[in-house]
Amino acid sequence: MAYQITSRVISLLIKPWTGLCTGIHNIPADKGVILAANHSSYLDHFIVGCSIFLNLNKAAYYLAKKEHFDTFFQRKWHQFLPAIPIDRETCGREALSKAVEHLKKGNLIMIYPEGTRTITGKMNRAKTGVARLALAAKAPVIPMGITNTFKIWPKEKKIPRFGKKADLNIGNPLYFDKYYGKDDDKKALRKVTTLIMNEIAKLSHQKYEFDQE
Repeated sequence: MAYQITSRVISLLIKPWTGLCTGIHNIPADKGVILAANHSSYLDHFIVGCSIFLNLNKAAYYLAKKEHFDTFFQRKWHQFLPAIPIDRETCGREALSKAVEHLKKGNLIMIYPEGTRTITGKMNRAKTGVARLALAAKAPVIPMGITNTFKIWPKEKKIPRFGKKADLNIGNPLYFDKYYGKDDDKKALRKVTTLIMNEIAKLSHQKYEFDQE
């Protein structure tokens, strides 16, 4: 109930920056999938979280570095954005295991493959965590493109700017059956990651400037 109330309140607060949400029908309501998006701003969390909840009445679990749980405010923040902490010192193995469990239960897992917000407005080279998760869980990945959030609230700014709206474009599910069993194959992981990032780039009207090597 607290999550439902908070989601509706936040959706009203961010309405000045909320644009269109397209392709929501690509997210199944009855099975676990991985949602993967570009990351330009703190606003991304709100745009995705509210869009998913208001349309599907379902929360998405975020993968977030464990440092985001250090303070009281951050812990309270994750009551709105349910998150799984990633310990980078252990390569995120525990987080990966928990994420796989959630997917098998039919939950949604949200991940930003780039790992951090861009500071230039252009897409960063993605890490292979999204591919590791997709192959370990044998779950489809739904690419999502978020537009304009860098212009609204870039990393170095304290408060968001007015005058622009952010759209969320949700693409078709991506399946990687032919890569199953290649969880430890670095070349396969990079190939899968690049395929995902190319789709995210199209949906966010950008270009992913990194190849699979």
